[in-house]
Amino acid sequence: MASLKEIKGRIGSVEGTLKITSAMKMVASAKLHKAQGAIESMLPYDKQLHKIMVSLLSGDAQVSTPLCQPRTQIKRVAIVAIASNSSLCGGYNSNVTRHLTSVIKEYGKNLSPDAIDCYVIGRKLEQSMSKMQGFNLINDYVDKGDNPTFSTAQQLATALMKDYIEGRIDGVELVYMHFKNTASQIPTREIYLPVPLQKTENNEVQTVEYIIEPTPSEVLNELIPDALCMKIFTVMLDAQAAEHAARTVAMQTATDNANDLLDELRIQYNKGRQAAITAELLDIVGGSMH
Repeated sequence: MASLKEIKGRIGSVEGTLKITSAMKMVASAKLHKAQGAIESMLPYDKQLHKIMVSLLSGDAQVSTPLCQPRTQIKRVAIVAIASNSSLCGGYNSNVTRHLTSVIKEYGKNLSPDAIDCYVIGRKLEQSMSKMQGFNLINDYVDKGDNPTFSTAQQLATALMKDYIEGRIDGVELVYMHFKNTASQIPTREIYLPVPLQKTENNEVQTVEYIIEPTPSEVLNELIPDALCMKIFTVMLDAQAAEHAARTVAMQTATDNANDLLDELRIQYNKGRQAAITAELLDIVGGSMH
């Protein structure tokens, strides 16, 4: 059995850890509140913009643009994956890494490693993926996940659209953790390019009649690039909210575990202290009897 001094030292150590995890939980919770407000404000706008774009593409005018034309043969793809720059967020980074690895393996069945470009956002994801093979690791945007900005999203989206139009890549996918609520973050995989046409339950494209000026083609030429830039920005905000949610839950769990451990150590310390007092009393009583 550990001595009272050792137990007291462990209690002090756990109390110090408890203060850290509790403070980190409060910070993560505050950041989550801000990130949640940002993504909840952005999602309706992004969905409505995409709805308008899809309606124009599938309407009577049947407008077609290069960004919506699927390739007959996939020769090269790009994958944009988003994770965290820091740790202490539970299984958030490992879940993204696992999901991204499965996507790369799926493409690897038909493509060579040189034909798979992986854009990583997040230092932890870069550290994990740099140890693997079977793809080209592109780390130009590694540090851009902590504070998502529209300019960063626009820069990445513009590069991807340019590569797709010029035929250097034949498809782009997004891999990230979708924020559902504080306790749930869902691994998500979305097609980014070519622009997907969402369908209703009846498997028919939902269309809305719009009065368009000057022409549908000219409107779409301006709308589609903006919508694709907005999509990258929305996904970055979504992933950031998921990260803060995962960290909040992880720090809450760590705080609860520290409190449970403290209770056990205090009970153990009190038992040891009581046993020491009892032993001293027995020595005094035994000495007085002699």
